[in-house]
Amino acid sequence: MRKLSAKARLKLFFLENIGIVVSSTQLKGVVETSEWARRVREIKAEEGWPILTNNDSAALKPGQYLLAGNPPAPSQVTFKRGISAKLRAQVLDRNGFTCQMCGLTPGEIDPATNRKVRLHIGHIKDKSLGGKEELSNLRALCSTCNQGAKNVTAEKPSTIWLLSQIRKAGFDEQQAVLKFLQKKFEPRESKI
Repeated sequence: MRKLSAKARLKLFFLENIGIVVSSTQLKGVVETSEWARRVREIKAEEGWPILTNNDSAALKPGQYLLAGNPPAPSQVTFKRGISAKLRAQVLDRNGFTCQMCGLTPGEIDPATNRKVRLHIGHIKDKSLGGKEELSNLRALCSTCNQGAKNVTAEKPSTIWLLSQIRKAGFDEQQAVLKFLQKKFEPRESKI
């Protein structure tokens, strides 16, 4: 007998617990993989399942999930992934494979979650506010910043504004910025 995929096991678990708050610990146990949160987001966003989190309901705490009702029939799902692989690659390359809010890069340990950083593509001006899926409105964000940025982030600051902030900062803060930039842009040794 064929083993069910992680997404299929999560769907079954949610269906068995419609209207019941479940925890991230329970969901991790269902699929035994670090990708469980991504699969839940896919089920919610791409397949339209009414899964609520603390971002959707003040009654839920971080790490709690609730399937609020029956999921749509597969024939009713019309989600289309809007950001092409080419556009995603352009955004990541332009942003130097670095989160544009916190500066973390893939593989580093996120101090907020103690997990390796994964980058996502986020909108500067959210789609719900009229933002478009084009290079000028997209940026690389780590999982933590992308989740917290939903519908509230301002546009990316201009170069002149950033420079003015550095000029206003004290010597120690300027030194910290310099060290960060030197480390970030130090030449990587090529392996021959």
